[in-house]
Amino acid sequence: MIVKGDILYSKNKDQIEVVEKGYLIIEDGIVQGVYNKLAPKHEGGKIVDYEGKLIIPSFVDLHLHAPQYANCGLGTDVELLVWLEKYTYPEEEKFKDEVYRKAIYKELIRNLWKGGSLRSVIFGSLYREATEDLMDMLIESGLSAYVGKVNMDRNCPDSYRETTLESLEDTEAFIIKYEGKSDLVKPIITPRFVPHCTAESMAGQGQLAEKYGVPVQSHINESLSEIEWVKELHPESKAYSHVYDEYGLFGSPTKTIMAHVIFNEEAELELMDDRQIYPVHCPESNANIMSGIMDAKRLLERGLPVSLGSDISGGHHLYMPFQIVLAIQLSKMRARMEDDLSKVLTFSEAFYMATKSGGSFFGKVGSFEPGYEGDFLVVDTDKILTKGEVRNPLERLQKFIYIGNQKAIKERYLRGVRLEKPFK
Repeated sequence: MIVKGDILYSKNKDQIEVVEKGYLIIEDGIVQGVYNKLAPKHEGGKIVDYEGKLIIPSFVDLHLHAPQYANCGLGTDVELLVWLEKYTYPEEEKFKDEVYRKAIYKELIRNLWKGGSLRSVIFGSLYREATEDLMDMLIESGLSAYVGKVNMDRNCPDSYRETTLESLEDTEAFIIKYEGKSDLVKPIITPRFVPHCTAESMAGQGQLAEKYGVPVQSHINESLSEIEWVKELHPESKAYSHVYDEYGLFGSPTKTIMAHVIFNEEAELELMDDRQIYPVHCPESNANIMSGIMDAKRLLERGLPVSLGSDISGGHHLYMPFQIVLAIQLSKMRARMEDDLSKVLTFSEAFYMATKSGGSFFGKVGSFEPGYEGDFLVVDTDKILTKGEVRNPLERLQKFIYIGNQKAIKERYLRGVRLEKPFK
């Protein structure tokens, strides 16, 4: 496959590579390289011509909650713990209803596709059957994802709680059912967060992660009240992160995503460094429910694979360019309030977080370097620019991210295969 267009991608966080009127070569779904001119061996090959359009890596949404999708835009008047009780759990309980949940899942998956987030990591439902439906529908869609059956066995509503045994048995059955079923959609261990999981549950989930080699996702240091609650529940632990670590849920033995990572002690950051935790910045969610602002710049500088998440429905947009822009804007606000402009995220850093950094959770994903999977979007900026406006490819990318919309995404490819709209 030879793709012609204005090609932009990240090799690192510090700059965006630009090859104007270039060629992206993909063979068997894998990038062979990006070139200004075709080598003799490629001359005469069929060219997929997108001249004048941007070719960029598809976006990666590393944190969202599928059963909360219908709640987008609600609940921004309260903080996290009240928000969970008042808005979130009543909505998630509705996913006992097969007809209701499948209708919501269809809309969610279509909009992931529409917005160019071709890979994502998703919190499913407490209910195993509901999470299995999500897995099956994602497999059918052609998108790539990790999906977790949520585990909650304490400090949650009686109507939305499982026993420890049910939690662990359902999680293991879920893993076994989907182990090896799809190369694109895979299970992930998902303790909701420490306050909702007993020590026995966390220990069992850690053992399952090790037994099956399955990664882990959860939340950490999102709000001050949550952190105080963890201290009350686990006074023996040095910090929030060390509770997860005690039970094998913090980057050892398997890779781990932690969403939010806002209020961190130095000992926790050192543990994250050691375990190469994936901190996920969820700017819209953190603004909506008044949690705080991740110091994403500092975490990137530590060498951590900081990524972006829509965190539906704490966040209210699946479309990742909104998260890119808000991450930059909030970093500026934090930097100004702390009188330290070195904390400002650059455009290249935020774009990197939404592509290569998040993509690394899936392997070699999110860049056009040789050996990476051929995931890309074709973006038409003609309707974004004013009449007569002439911009170079990098400026057009900036315009797309800041003032464009998903209608500008004309085509979506995963592993070099064009993806049609799911569930037409």
